[in-house]
Amino acid sequence: MAGVWHPTERRVLACFSDGRSHSHREVVKLTGLGHGAVWACLRRCWHKGLILRAEKPIRETCRVLKGRLGVRINLRSYYLYLLKPKEETRSHVEVDGVKFVEHQALRGGRHPKSKARLILEFLKEHRDRAFFSKDIVDALKGLGVRVSDVMSNVRRFERRGLIYVRGYRMHDRQTPFKEGYLLAWLDPNLSREDAITEAVRRTDRALEGRAATSPIIERVHRIRDMILAATKTRDIIAQSYIAHELGCSDHELEGAIQRALQLYSDLKELKLFNNYRYFYHASMAPEDLQAAIAMKENYIRIEKGRDNRIGHNWEAAVEWFVDKFTMGASFREQAHRSGGMDPRRTTLHLIKSIGGRVSNAEVDRVWTVTPGLFSPPTTYVLSCKWGLVRRRDVDDFMNVLRWSSDFGVDTPEGRQLKQGVTGVFAASAFNPKENVVVNDQALSLASYANRLNISLLKAADFNEKLREHGCKPNVTIQRICNASRNEKEVRETLEAIWRKPNEAEKILTDVVERNESLYHFERMLEEPSHSLEKQKSDPALHA
Repeated sequence: MAGVWHPTERRVLACFSDGRSHSHREVVKLTGLGHGAVWACLRRCWHKGLILRAEKPIRETCRVLKGRLGVRINLRSYYLYLLKPKEETRSHVEVDGVKFVEHQALRGGRHPKSKARLILEFLKEHRDRAFFSKDIVDALKGLGVRVSDVMSNVRRFERRGLIYVRGYRMHDRQTPFKEGYLLAWLDPNLSREDAITEAVRRTDRALEGRAATSPIIERVHRIRDMILAATKTRDIIAQSYIAHELGCSDHELEGAIQRALQLYSDLKELKLFNNYRYFYHASMAPEDLQAAIAMKENYIRIEKGRDNRIGHNWEAAVEWFVDKFTMGASFREQAHRSGGMDPRRTTLHLIKSIGGRVSNAEVDRVWTVTPGLFSPPTTYVLSCKWGLVRRRDVDDFMNVLRWSSDFGVDTPEGRQLKQGVTGVFAASAFNPKENVVVNDQALSLASYANRLNISLLKAADFNEKLREHGCKPNVTIQRICNASRNEKEVRETLEAIWRKPNEAEKILTDVVERNESLYHFERMLEEPSHSLEKQKSDPALHA
């Protein structure tokens, strides 16, 4: 061991005097030294050419007893080291099928240049462009450059004035873009000012069509642009619309709106029914503002009022009973652009406009039942209505099914339903006085629907199921739909009542008490609007 003077190196190299290869753990055990000292010594000896290291790591499965936790199986990766034979002139040796190589041989075979040099030369060769750090990794990954290699080396070059680094500029720091920091070569042949100006120009070109500032500032600018655009069309813009366009979290949206209102005093906010936030620009004429408020209030009454809530709750109640009493029912789900719509509501494509619907119509649920292995499946299409149903409602539903591309088919007798498709119409009640005349024969609405292959489901049918299960007569599906906040709560309430029918009254009373604030809001929506007069008399509105 001539030339070896360090005592740690002597102790480590003595372990290899038996001519065998050893791992890092074995050397630690033989020398009694710490893991860090042995690791540093092995690396130092390998760089000096005193020992050889396996070209590829050895992988073996280890079983470790963890006491009461039992045995844990881990995959361990490690390298083997071997003392370099004095008479060996080759840069590698093969022992027991393992190839041992020198440090210089491994590096020369894989990376003739360091990763730092590869990154710097790449930017220098492409000095006319700017690159994101992710792009550099993609270009040099064949040479072993990883994500962690880029910025750790680029920061050194930045301190030496060789690389210009650009990211989102915030008040006191800089953060990376989605693809990483943007990097450009600084030409040393130009003056410092000209080199930086040229690098900035290249990064500007690379950022065309994307955000060049922080995400917060970008959201603020977009909010202002949307409010200005709405004001030009004499409209006010809802917070829900801004959230959909920005696609950010609720916390990020609230922060951006607050910042926009702080920075631009000409952006105004108002609340309709003390609940729904809308925004407009101060340049809007007062009469246009009052008209826009009236239209939005009317929209909120229709979409957020009691009838709309109960109608959706009725759909969920029918779905729950179908799912509970139908064996093997598989509901169809569909992704909607509106995140608030139930995925089980299905949009059908119409090949002919029906009832003012030009190309699309919605049905409330679609499910398929397969009775047996050799029985054909049957598809059921559900339409729900909360209220009294008349013949025109049944005819409209049947026409939607016939003229949809999903369930209709052309026949010699005209457009008909496909084989295996059955319509289901669910309503709180059907008009018992309405008779339908077909071929000079008077039919009840139920008989007429049966001829069209449409099944009718009434609220009384579901109440009968609740009575059979042990619920008292005053616990009805109508009360459940009226009391529940949304479709989810309808399902939860029905499940709770079904599990404990003896406590159904208490469960329903708890739901009513919990949603009292919702009922108060709905009663306020049904009252005559005084918001226009309030807005006219409120001097703060146009402040």
